[in-house]
Amino acid sequence: MSAPEVKYTQIFINNEWKNSVSGKTFPTINPSTGEKTCAVQEGDKADIDLAVKAAREAMKLGSPWRKMDASQRGRLMYRLAELVDRDAEYLARLETVDNGMVIRTSRTSMKRGADLLRYFAGWADKVHGKTIPIDGDYFCYTRREPIGVVGAIVPWNFPIPLLFKKLGPTLCCGNATVIKPAEQTPLTAIYIGALCKEAGFPPGVVNIVPGYGPTAGAAISEHMDVDIVTFTGSVEVAKIIQQAAGRSNLKHVAIESGGKSPNIVFADADMAYAVEVSHNAINTHSGQVCLAGSRTFVQEDIYDEFVKRSVERAKKRVVGDPYDEKTESGPQIDQEGYDKVMEMIESGKQQGAKLECGGNRMAGKNGYFIEPAVFSNVQDDMRIAREEIFGPVQQIIKFKTIEEVIERANRTSFGLAASVLTKDIDKAITIANSVQAGIVWVNIYGVVPTQAPFGGFKMSGLGREGGEDVLNEFCEVKTVIVKVPEKNS
Repeated sequence: MSAPEVKYTQIFINNEWKNSVSGKTFPTINPSTGEKTCAVQEGDKADIDLAVKAAREAMKLGSPWRKMDASQRGRLMYRLAELVDRDAEYLARLETVDNGMVIRTSRTSMKRGADLLRYFAGWADKVHGKTIPIDGDYFCYTRREPIGVVGAIVPWNFPIPLLFKKLGPTLCCGNATVIKPAEQTPLTAIYIGALCKEAGFPPGVVNIVPGYGPTAGAAISEHMDVDIVTFTGSVEVAKIIQQAAGRSNLKHVAIESGGKSPNIVFADADMAYAVEVSHNAINTHSGQVCLAGSRTFVQEDIYDEFVKRSVERAKKRVVGDPYDEKTESGPQIDQEGYDKVMEMIESGKQQGAKLECGGNRMAGKNGYFIEPAVFSNVQDDMRIAREEIFGPVQQIIKFKTIEEVIERANRTSFGLAASVLTKDIDKAITIANSVQAGIVWVNIYGVVPTQAPFGGFKMSGLGREGGEDVLNEFCEVKTVIVKVPEKNS
């Protein structure tokens, strides 16, 4: 299987393809080879200004978008989902060359993206207000109005699902948007611009500006005509965005900013199943997952055997060509990501953890491939147990009691996800009700349904994505009170 032809590399504004105002381009690199795939137009502040202007025009009272029936908005979204389905194989192959994601995961990502669109399309004509029986001769009702122009800053690890997690509720609630895809993985997002136009969205509703975070991303965060920024990425960048929102127009901010999620295995768990679940919890997509189970807590009774089996499983993981159907993991995203993972592995060794296997560059590979690593004898104060690594590095940590593991699991500034593996329902519910995390799995890991809210406690984010709850992020609630001659209940 070969890489597909790249069809679009320009900026998408007002349903038109444009070169950057500066005339600059930037390279997008194939992580599997380290080689340049193509040059993409590099948007910056001037291009963001044009995109925001187009979005603001689309949001004017009386515009085709504002006058459109909510049910018709939903039909356009259904049409966009159909187009994603139609081009799913092309998009999957494009994602794999741009991201390094194994082809099976890329295909799943396209289906996930289309499913997200369909889910939010169904909500389009169900976002409504209330009538409220207030005291006095008044008629009181609320309206849920679109918040306005949405600035969406999309990460590189799952470009299409995370794009539609933002675009779905944006369009469902009647907003317009300026999307900045990650500079590492802009190609599928740019292609979605063509599909939005084909689906029939009016000009200015969807605008896509590839570029770098410190320029294009900063311009969105600081823009006085952007009403909300929705961002998925690192804590460090999330703080910069919040500061920019405060300095500018005090815009709303919705954030998902990663985690250091505990995966708790009790001695009564099915050993073979727990090893496999825990292995995939950290190694899926080469560990480049915000909700990765990156702290594997194992009860002391089974600790040694669990470590042994985890090492055996890690050594069997197939890492290599992401276009090969048998491959389980591809490369890290780029040189910077590779270097960070390798530096964290070295810190683990230096701080006294035992590297049981892996942690080396894959022999004979030109891209950013790392052998899956397993650490034992990990202590809570080690960097590998505290910081998000974003790589295939399993840390197996010993615990004795349920009370102890709850306290240690919560001893982190993150709070995105958690899981527990046990046959004891009392333990499962106690863990689920006690860990500080936005989502908790029992005897499984990583299931994030379209219909359920997803987001973090503490420094893992603000607000929720997915489910009905996310609609609150993209609406303003207006209360209207009308004087009436006489109120009758």
